[in-house]
Amino acid sequence: MKIAVLTFPGFNELDSFIAYGLLNRLHPFGWHAFITTPQDRVVSMNGLEMQGQQPLEFANQADIVLFGSGVMTRDIANDEAVLGRLQLNPARQLIGGQCSGTLLMAKLGLLQDVPACTDLRTKPWVEQEGINVIDAPFAAQGNVATAGGCLSAPYLSAWAMLKGAGESATREALYYAAPVGEKDAYVDKLLDTVRPFC
Repeated sequence: MKIAVLTFPGFNELDSFIAYGLLNRLHPFGWHAFITTPQDRVVSMNGLEMQGQQPLEFANQADIVLFGSGVMTRDIANDEAVLGRLQLNPARQLIGGQCSGTLLMAKLGLLQDVPACTDLRTKPWVEQEGINVIDAPFAAQGNVATAGGCLSAPYLSAWAMLKGAGESATREALYYAAPVGEKDAYVDKLLDTVRPFC
């Protein structure tokens, strides 16, 4: 599986790095996640400068595409030159977005008739696009998923893993990363949340 973790200028480190770290736990199963950026280097919302691993167009051939959020998402959502580089297809790709990444998915027409999750700040902007935003940490329909909240990256990751690698591999990968003393309860909570959408 080739996975594009879309990471734009002003990105939220939690979104990109948690998904990147969790999904790469499936290396033994041939999964490879890449920080995918619109330019060679991007700077996070807290000033972390990072080299991208793949150009934005990599997402068009990826098996899984996850949109992270950030403080510049509204500008990116109105940048046709950037969004025009993305030609995504939920018929052959798993596509997910977190927080303001949901706004980018809405702009690309990926959320038509799909209930969506996002953060509270982004909610009115997504609703302006005609999207029904629900009060939930995670929702999905078919191959399209959204999550709301900075710490909702594990939901998106667990959903992608469950759909693409099955429960045994997903549970093993999540178990390794889960907090000690809470591993079973933590993994069960993640899987119980996303399983109905798989």
